[in-house]
Amino acid sequence: MKRLLNTLYVTTQGAYLSKEGEAVRVQVGDELKLRLPMHTLTSVVCFGQVSCSPFLLGALAERGIAVAYLTEHGRFLASVHGNTSGNVLLRREQYRAADDGGRSAAIARNVVLAKVANSRNVLLRAARETGRSSDEEAGNHGLPEAAERLASSLRELEREQFLAQGGTVDSVRGIEGDAARVYFGAFGSLLATGDETLRFKGRTRRPPLDPINAVLSFVYTLLVHDVRGACESVGLDPAVGFLHRDRPGRPSLALDLMEELRPHLADRLALSMFNRRQLQRKDFEYQESGAVTLETDARKRVLVAYQERKQEEVLHPFLEERVPIGLIPFVQAKLLARHLRGGLDGYPPYFWK
Repeated sequence: MKRLLNTLYVTTQGAYLSKEGEAVRVQVGDELKLRLPMHTLTSVVCFGQVSCSPFLLGALAERGIAVAYLTEHGRFLASVHGNTSGNVLLRREQYRAADDGGRSAAIARNVVLAKVANSRNVLLRAARETGRSSDEEAGNHGLPEAAERLASSLRELEREQFLAQGGTVDSVRGIEGDAARVYFGAFGSLLATGDETLRFKGRTRRPPLDPINAVLSFVYTLLVHDVRGACESVGLDPAVGFLHRDRPGRPSLALDLMEELRPHLADRLALSMFNRRQLQRKDFEYQESGAVTLETDARKRVLVAYQERKQEEVLHPFLEERVPIGLIPFVQAKLLARHLRGGLDGYPPYFWK
């Protein structure tokens, strides 16, 4: 099993990263902030005005350590990485599968099956933890009704003849879209803050319009970075997916695999940080445009919580062994590669239990 390494997140504005022997040196002005051995890293993420020396970028690329550049508030800008690892034959098979409507639909269906099942589990478990009654409203739907509607989506996808009777990637996308609306329609009722200013009114992006959406978007950015790195580490092309359409600059495969992971890895993290009062209204900046972003200190707390979350172990349902949560993207990328090579009849997605 691959060893879980660290991701170095640099959020201090004006920080400069350089190579010092076999270590990454982080300094601000003349002050040394951190020295970290490169062999302990899997990636480096720089937020805002953070710069790296050319020698460090070259050394990291040689070691397969990617460097990502984001805006101060977490919007992806660019990444630097070395040669793509893996076998060119795997990538050619990935492209053939992506061009085959039936194979794409089968992989997309499995991804969405896990996403909907994991989303339903988030609703049910969070309802138990927050003590919500069965009669309490969750947006336009009570929690039991929302859970049942997601169960209905699962039954539709699980029908034995779904693909044989014309199930396509577009039909999978339709079911996924309906399930997402139900899920986020119920999501707000899982918050137990009691603060009306933190009320969740539905999923909003580009920009997020409330604190909950600001945290969700930020953690999704972190997660897609990890999934993209996992795809590249096993030799898959992160730009060519099955559920998401190809678009220049978009890591479609990373977005595919992220779908089944974000209810457990990201949504649960956001919920717990608000419900435990680790995030409050004062931790957010409110722009005149309506956009809401995390304050610097709050962003650091989310990064720490995300790293701690990745260290927790869970039982992987397909491998039937315990693995750190942070390795799940790598495991899923390996399973997809194995399926594409013909070693598995179908792609086994990650079901959280």
